[in-house]
Amino acid sequence: MPEGRIVRALSGYYDVLPDGADGVSATARGTIRCRARGVFRKDGRVPLVGDKVRYAQIGPEEGFIEELMPRTTELTRPPVANVDTIAVVASVAEPEPNLTLTDRLLAEAELIGTDAFVVLTKVDLAEHEPETIERLRRIYEKAGYEVLLASVVTRSGLDAIAARLAGRLAVLAGPSGVGKSSLLNALCPGLSLEIGEISRKLGRGRHTTRRVELIALPGGGWAADAPGFSQLDLSHVEPERLAGSFREFRRYRSDCRFRGCLHVREPGCAVRAAVERGEIEPVRYRHYEALVEEIRISGRRY
Repeated sequence: MPEGRIVRALSGYYDVLPDGADGVSATARGTIRCRARGVFRKDGRVPLVGDKVRYAQIGPEEGFIEELMPRTTELTRPPVANVDTIAVVASVAEPEPNLTLTDRLLAEAELIGTDAFVVLTKVDLAEHEPETIERLRRIYEKAGYEVLLASVVTRSGLDAIAARLAGRLAVLAGPSGVGKSSLLNALCPGLSLEIGEISRKLGRGRHTTRRVELIALPGGGWAADAPGFSQLDLSHVEPERLAGSFREFRRYRSDCRFRGCLHVREPGCAVRAAVERGEIEPVRYRHYEALVEEIRISGRRY
């Protein structure tokens, strides 16, 4: 039975690129448009973009997905399987950076055990305010993340991003308007994804990407273009796991007075002491506190 990868999903149909086909085929003819067998619905499984599958072909470009291969990773938002790395994209201006979402996306990457780094876009808009860029970079480098600066206007930073994505299945994740589609257009000659404007009234981007799709990268590998979003719910996460998803906390956890410390109100907490000493960025810690509170409100004990 032939095998392939789902490169596009829309309204119950899945475009499967057969193994051995080149990436150009994913954006032209060469994919097999498949439906999923009813057994997946019965088992509560849903095929995702990025899934490796076995399929039965019933026509030149039609088929049925018969089997989902085991996944290495699974993102919930955007819904993509077998992700190797997540580029968490935030703009330094237009729209203002949404660090709450940035931290939640990084936490999700830690929870599923995949690589992640931060891309700060539109640095040309803040060239006269270098302290703004430096402040954002410092927050995430201090937390242990690689931070890349980029501008599609000046093309600065694009080579570094291309090298970071090459050979991987990558997801560009972040809110609408931060320039994810613009980055992919700049990285992939000939690509012409729709670009949206910033809503001045709302201060955020308008959705232009309406489906999840894998884009073939010139250096090999894939990048997922996915709709932007402004919220990510992590209230289903166990508090103990959440505490480990902020990577800069880990070096201090063994010094907490109590085993299983959640770093919120326990006495003798080494993480909170590190925040007070300036070794952990207060903004990151505040976002962590907010997540713990959401879990509490959702009904989980801690």
